[in-house]
Amino acid sequence: MTPRSRSQPVVSVATPGGRVPVAVSKLEALARAVLKAEKMTDAVVSVTFVSTRAMAVLNKQHLNHAGATDVMTFALGVDPAGTMRADIYICTEVAREQAAFHGVGVREEVQRLVTHGLLHACGYDHPDDDSRTTSSMWRRQETLLKRFLNATTGAR
Repeated sequence: MTPRSRSQPVVSVATPGGRVPVAVSKLEALARAVLKAEKMTDAVVSVTFVSTRAMAVLNKQHLNHAGATDVMTFALGVDPAGTMRADIYICTEVAREQAAFHGVGVREEVQRLVTHGLLHACGYDHPDDDSRTTSSMWRRQETLLKRFLNATTGAR
């Protein structure tokens, strides 16, 4: 029996870490758009916004790094039915700090992190040094983010 393909990915966004500066419905739409662009229509993805403390715990437990990071992706692979599964965690406070540092709005930065996490779930990777911003993953991230932002704001 061939696994049935979904018409669009299942995306769940949770905000137990407090308020998020972007509507959950917009983040879900962004996630579906990224997954569609990557031809990952048979996918189940959760995006959870966590506190700085919770992110620091995740970072220590899973990567053995101290302190909070911006985004962590757990690409859980493809299940027996052919569905790609992933859990993504984003720290809103770190996103705020990064947005201020890079001179962009926090809404844009949060959406960038959602896109970034999804691309990791789809199998992309980047170097850990400063060259990450010139990597093919980073370029793809910025292209998809710009496309989504232009489509949702009416800009061309």
